Amino acid sequence: MLEPEPKCPPEPEPLTVEHIATAKLPTAIGEFLISGYRSTNSNEEFVVLHKGEMRPDIPTLVRIHSQCLTGDVFGSVKCDCGPQLEQAMRMIEAEGRGAIVYQQQEGRGIGIINKIRAYALQDEGADTVEANEKLGFAVDARSYRQCAEILFDLGLCKVRVMSNNPDKLKALEEAGLNVVERIPIEIDTQEPAAHYLRTKKEKLGHLLS
Repeated sequence: MLEPEPKCPPEPEPLTVEHIATAKLPTAIGEFLISGYRSTNSNEEFVVLHKGEMRPDIPTLVRIHSQCLTGDVFGSVKCDCGPQLEQAMRMIEAEGRGAIVYQQQEGRGIGIINKIRAYALQDEGADTVEANEKLGFAVDARSYRQCAEILFDLGLCKVRVMSNNPDKLKALEEAGLNVVERIPIEIDTQEPAAHYLRTKKEKLGHLLS
């Protein structure tokens, strides 16, 4: 007799995020739904771009994308964030099902003003890790627990994570999601983004070729 699959999440816990609203969002890539969530224990807000039926039994494409004003909005080539976001949207559009949780933790959790301060240090020769440390911040201060809660709230349990960051996969697994696959999301880049990616690979352990 087959064993029943474990419950997802494994232990019922009250969510620390609340769903506020959902609306249609037509984009140049395709039509999505956009949902807004708020944390109940901080002032953080989240946006989820999703498409298709969210079902616990279907391994579904997901991405946790940390806000990057410089890359996502202004098209900075210091990083690969904007192209990664667009690629994730295109992959979901092609598959017809998936979700992107867009979290507010800019600059690996230090905020946009401190990120600009870190950029100034990078102009003087520091890499992205050294700049955070010189400012007195953790190298990566992000938390992904509430992102996982949002995926649970959408109805997902089995996920195929579009990410190069092993910490994101570990965090989603620890939250109780069944990570059935990691899907690399690498972008062809030139300097200065190439230097940024080398630093992420060598100092942060990102899974990059």
